[in-house]
Amino acid sequence: MPVSHAMSALVQNRPPKAETSDQALIALMADGDKDAMRILFARHNVKVFRFLMRLVGDAASAEDLVSEVFLEAWRQAARFEARSQVATWLLGIARHKALSALRRRAPEMTDDTLESIKDTADNPEVALQKRDTGAVLRDCLRQLSSAHREIIDLIYYHGRTIEDAAQLIGVPHNTVKTRMFHARGRIAALLAGRGIERASL
Repeated sequence: MPVSHAMSALVQNRPPKAETSDQALIALMADGDKDAMRILFARHNVKVFRFLMRLVGDAASAEDLVSEVFLEAWRQAARFEARSQVATWLLGIARHKALSALRRRAPEMTDDTLESIKDTADNPEVALQKRDTGAVLRDCLRQLSSAHREIIDLIYYHGRTIEDAAQLIGVPHNTVKTRMFHARGRIAALLAGRGIERASL
């Protein structure tokens, strides 16, 4: 059911505090409380940016999309339903914005086509970075399909549960598990091709 305005009425004349719950902040935002919006932004903007960055691969675009995500959250606050955590809801908005941006960027290309394009010309700085196992792992993640990378990102980088990921993406629970299984296998193969065992990371 939608967030009750009774909660916001209790704190109507008091500015929200940093420890106010995410759900209470959404209720306050639904009543037009800009301080609540600022607190929610401060609490979640970095995670949302990192999620967007991995989807669109461009810091400037990701920064623009962060603004769009929180503006959308402000507009949709009154419609928020507590079926998921606020963080999951924000990532859902971010995912929608990112996919829309990618389609606008290259409307004639599918997600798989977009994933297959990468710059293979490594300059000395990039070559040095790739010696670092963290950089190697990130490079391997970029070679996954968008569907597989998204699952790894949500579960391992954002700490979402399989249930959260299924709800956010809109696929069955078992589909998430299958994608995660194949993604991990692909990462292991890519790492093995570079002489690195996954367990050593």
